[in-house]
Amino acid sequence: MKEQYILAIDQGTSSSRAIIFNSRGESCAVAQKEFTQHFPASGWVEHNPNEIWSSEAAVIGESMASLGISGDDIAAIGITNQRETTILWDAETGEPVYNAIVWQDRRTAEYCDQLKAQGVTDMIRQKTGLIIDAYFSATKIKWILDNVAGARERAEQGKLRFGTVDSWLVWQLTGGSLHVTDATNASRTMLFNIHTLEWDEELLRLFDIPRALMPEVKSCSEVYGYTQPTLFGKQVPIGGMAGDQQAALFGQLCTEPGSVKNTYGTGCFLLMNSGETPIMSANNLLTTIALKINGKVTYALEGSIFVGGSVVQWLRDGLGIIKSSGEIEALAATVPDTGGVYFVPALTGMGAPYWDQYARGSITGISRGTTAAHIARAALEGIAFQTLDIVEAMQRDAQIPLRELKVDGGASRNNLMMQFQADILNTKVIRPKNPETTALGAAYLAGLAVGYWDSIETIRKQWAIDSTFTPTADRQPVADAVRGWREAIKRTVSVVPNP
Repeated sequence: MKEQYILAIDQGTSSSRAIIFNSRGESCAVAQKEFTQHFPASGWVEHNPNEIWSSEAAVIGESMASLGISGDDIAAIGITNQRETTILWDAETGEPVYNAIVWQDRRTAEYCDQLKAQGVTDMIRQKTGLIIDAYFSATKIKWILDNVAGARERAEQGKLRFGTVDSWLVWQLTGGSLHVTDATNASRTMLFNIHTLEWDEELLRLFDIPRALMPEVKSCSEVYGYTQPTLFGKQVPIGGMAGDQQAALFGQLCTEPGSVKNTYGTGCFLLMNSGETPIMSANNLLTTIALKINGKVTYALEGSIFVGGSVVQWLRDGLGIIKSSGEIEALAATVPDTGGVYFVPALTGMGAPYWDQYARGSITGISRGTTAAHIARAALEGIAFQTLDIVEAMQRDAQIPLRELKVDGGASRNNLMMQFQADILNTKVIRPKNPETTALGAAYLAGLAVGYWDSIETIRKQWAIDSTFTPTADRQPVADAVRGWREAIKRTVSVVPNP
């Protein structure tokens, strides 16, 4: 019998990708296409929704062509996506009413301050597990309704649809016949009650968002519907959806409570599986839905770092000390340490556990002897230090010691940074052989929905280690470095949480 494959759509912040997996969980074809980043004002970040779709359609075609397969060879499609990014479109024509407002966008920061002043912080946190921040979708939806001519009237008449990027892609794939999202993406909107698993009427009223805008919320692994026949020459089932960080958690097989992964991408995102009971953080972390499958919901604690790998892009494009991102490890390795330099990469504010949306980056400890190599090394260490801050907060919340940290994402290929990460965490850092854990998680969810894989245990047997980084035995230099980081943080953020 001819082999079939799973097509994973991995729609990220800076590029669209399509990856085709076989039954052994191996990537057989990959295609990637960058798309335009729009910065119409300071702190604003937008994407063109039609370009998101056209770039994704292009890489789907390219990946299938490179493998020489057709729609008959695709058993199912899984989707994973940049979360929180907000799109509103016309229910009849499918045309967006405004550009996608990206998760990094800070235009609603002042409105978030107003909400905090209203005293609704605790109510929102109890219902959604989230803190009030411009990061999430709710304030972005409200901004579009309030600022795009005619948008609110059309929304109230039921003529508009809202979706995070997963919803937008499903709408396009099905020719407008499906308006759905999954529980993980819904839990990032600040409008979804993670206990009742429904859109919350009190929150919809608070943000003045018509219920008719909202998609139907489904599980992460089920057949939602089928693609329009013209795309693949047949109707292909769409069987899996999860936000990128939850997909990576599943792709890393972090299915047991206490298991933790960190994705080192544009930002960094740590998720700890906290089991079937949500842990409401006392340490400025987010409580979110990790997975909904076979009717069972699993929760996670999450710490979001806004600037991870993107600090390397800034060193390349802003400071000009490297010509390509791949050069940073070699440059940083030319010095044994940072020479006392600390780089707090708060280029777009600070996420967990500080949540200072007005913080800006700082480089401290510079002397006449400081070189580009010291700054490069400090930038890498700054990513790892932010991870330490979140891990410590997670351990206080969950009362579960960190046994190991599974890592993925582009920057996890940086051996120097992964070793430093193991050193300051004083625990093993494990990098899998298959680095495509986000797309693989989406593929696994889709494959389970159609019986391509028969169980999670079958999938677990495919996970294999590429490298393990063990902490150094000499703890004193590590303790000194962490102490210096704490001082650098105090100079950068306005409020430092008590450890």
